[in-house]
Formats: sequence, C-alpha cells, structure tokens
Amino acid sequence: MPIDEVPGEMLGLDIGPDTEKEWASVISGAGTVVWNGPMGVFEMKPFASGTLSIATKLAEATKQGTVSVVGGGDSVAAVNQMSLGDSMSHVSTGGGASLELLEGKVLPGVAALDDAK
Repeated sequence: MPIDEVPGEMLGLDIGPDTEKEWASVISGAGTVVWNGPMGVFEMKPFASGTLSIATKLAEATKQGTVSVVGGGDSVAAVNQMSLGDSMSHVSTGGGASLELLEGKVLPGVAALDDAK
C-alpha cells in the first residue's frame, strides 16, 4: 500500500512494488550504484521482498557492467543472506565510513596510512 495509506498505528517495514519497479528502472540505467541500508526489515520474511528485489536487480546490473558498491553491516548481511554478495563489485561493512569517503572527508585510518608513506 502507498505510504500515505499506512494507518497511523502501523509501521511501513518494506518498500512496495511500485517503488521496487521505479528503483529497478534507475538501477538498470546507472553506471554506478552505491547502496547503504536495506529496503526493509529483511530479517523478517514478510518484509524482505523489497531488499531481495533490489539486491537481485543490482546483481543483474553488475553483470552488465554497472559498478555496485554495497556498504554497511545490514546491507552486507542482506546481500550475503540472499547469496548475492559475490555478485556485487564491492561489499564493505564500513557503511558510514564509505559514504564519508565518497563525500571527500578525510578518514583517520586513511590519513594514518598516507602519513606512514
């Protein structure tokens, strides 16, 4: 159901089919995809559909040449649980750190390596 139809006493714990289709379309046309965070509560089968759908689409796109970067412990757990981790270009448990690096921030560990040269 659309998010604006979710009753106030309920939680939206996964993306819906319309969002799956929209994001699949974006992924299929992308040269690079950075993924940080599962789509829903993938650990619970009723709420794993969105994450499985996006992970599958990303794995397919990676086979076609898209660079896929999966970051963050939950995202890594999701793609590995779905046996798709090896189908991605890069998988790292460092989600927040990966995003900060892409933002251009200096990471302390990287800076220490640079200083050690």
